[in-house]
Amino acid sequence: MKSRLLCVIAACLVFAGCGSGSSTPKVPSIQAARTFQLANFQPGGKVQPGRPVTVSFTIEQPDGRPLTDYKRGAGPHTGVHVIIVRDDLESIIHVHPPIGANGKVSEQVTLPEPGPYRVVVDAYPRAAGQSNFQLFTKIDVAGTYTPKPLPSFDRATVVDGYRFQLKGRPRLRAIEAGFITITVTDPQGRPARFTPWFGALAHAIFFRTGTLDYFHTHVCAPGASGCTSFLGATQVKGSSSTPGKLRVGVLVPVAGTWRLFLQCRANGRVLTAPFTLEVT
Repeated sequence: MKSRLLCVIAACLVFAGCGSGSSTPKVPSIQAARTFQLANFQPGGKVQPGRPVTVSFTIEQPDGRPLTDYKRGAGPHTGVHVIIVRDDLESIIHVHPPIGANGKVSEQVTLPEPGPYRVVVDAYPRAAGQSNFQLFTKIDVAGTYTPKPLPSFDRATVVDGYRFQLKGRPRLRAIEAGFITITVTDPQGRPARFTPWFGALAHAIFFRTGTLDYFHTHVCAPGASGCTSFLGATQVKGSSSTPGKLRVGVLVPVAGTWRLFLQCRANGRVLTAPFTLEVT
């Protein structure tokens, strides 16, 4: 959000310095305000599907130096989250890469199928007063890309024998905190037991169809810190205190059709359960 605000300020400054006609007094040229940006992002070209590839970059601060100091700790709001999603929302990759002393972020991933993928870099710097921010880029995977239609709403999905079941049909509104309850049972029908993965009991990653707007929130144990997500002055925090039951906070910026990727570690297995949700 801060990066977007800086971009708006930069645009205003550029327009304020514009003039036309010989009678217009000359004013000093004002350069655009600098923002955080990705530097030296790799891979730089197309990659092959199904083959490991190293994704690496540094985040350049507004003063041009690499960002090296990130929030640390046990909670999910630390370091750098890298989320890669295909444009048709068919598949997702979510990693928390290690960060070198020089600020270089590097992780090996495997992109499963051809097509364009959006890369979201969600960064949590340590600087006082600096909230997290997102930077975006693309990776193209070689081959014939055939977009798959988005599945319609379904209350239940099964992943590796684990059943994820929504309670009722969610009634969600943009810019308003809402909650959905999801139960998870193992292949024997028993409530799944969740253990922390990347600092949370579950990650709820949302992408809007078409525009690929993004929101990411977490489900944590009662009393856990560093788990609340914000959109402006509104906040939301998911929780789980019972095996097999997740209360997921939802706070997306605009109405539309959204794809939720719910990720958790249940009985020692990392699972990703997708749902299609409508937000009014």
